[in-house]
Amino acid sequence: MEPRSITIIGAGRVGGAFALALARAGHRVDAVVARDRDFARDVGSSNLVDWSDNFAIGSDIVFIATRDAEIAAAASLVAERLNNSKPIVFHTSGALSSEILSELRDLGCSIGSLHPLVSISDPKTGAQSFSGAYFCLEGDGKAVAAGNEIVAALGGISFSVPTDSKSLYHASAVVACGHLVALVDVALEMLAACGLPEEHAKEVLMPLIRSTVENLSKQKPQTALTGPFARADVDTVERHLAAFDGRTSEIAREIYLDLAVRSLDLAAKNGIGGARADKLREMILLAKSDLKC
Repeated sequence: MEPRSITIIGAGRVGGAFALALARAGHRVDAVVARDRDFARDVGSSNLVDWSDNFAIGSDIVFIATRDAEIAAAASLVAERLNNSKPIVFHTSGALSSEILSELRDLGCSIGSLHPLVSISDPKTGAQSFSGAYFCLEGDGKAVAAGNEIVAALGGISFSVPTDSKSLYHASAVVACGHLVALVDVALEMLAACGLPEEHAKEVLMPLIRSTVENLSKQKPQTALTGPFARADVDTVERHLAAFDGRTSEIAREIYLDLAVRSLDLAAKNGIGGARADKLREMILLAKSDLKC
């Protein structure tokens, strides 16, 4: 990809990561527009601009990397500052589609969304994590084509979803990332009820979690499934349900039961059925109905 000139609106974790990574990939970062210049200095741009400054945008590409609630306002800011140019404009939200940038499309800009499917805790490590990461792209044809080139230059892998599927895509990412953290927290709660301090409980569970993720990276979910649901072990699950009483939160029990239903569905894909599986499913559904009483 030929080097492009780029303006980045927003210098938080994601915007900062893009500023660093794009500069390393040979692109010219014309400006990083930020509300907080002190924070923005961490991204290393020599041209930090405040939102309230009088500046013009003449870059080939604009990235809007603000919080979701600020994207529409940032798009209006870009519209006001265009210097007779019609750049390709991306936002980096996972949940919103490119339609939120329609004001800029009406001005002749090509619009899209480009979301890195990685967890970014700070700009520097975020920039390093782009290599080998997947990026979700959607939007106008010109924007998607440019986005594919940008992702390739960053060492990433791009894929696309329809515009009307963007929120569902993001919900999937939340389940795989944020909800996974919440699920591990539930497991820690249960192990703490066995008398283990929280930090020790985490140390105990992490090798199991890593091995599970490693198995998932190589196998289908139904093949990676292990434990009592993978073999329709009614007696073990019955003991589990009895062990919850009075020792954990009702939420922990409810999560166990909800995931039990999905685990049984996975086991069925592996050919686990018959009377034991039927009895186990009936037991789980009965326990779920008891929670609602």
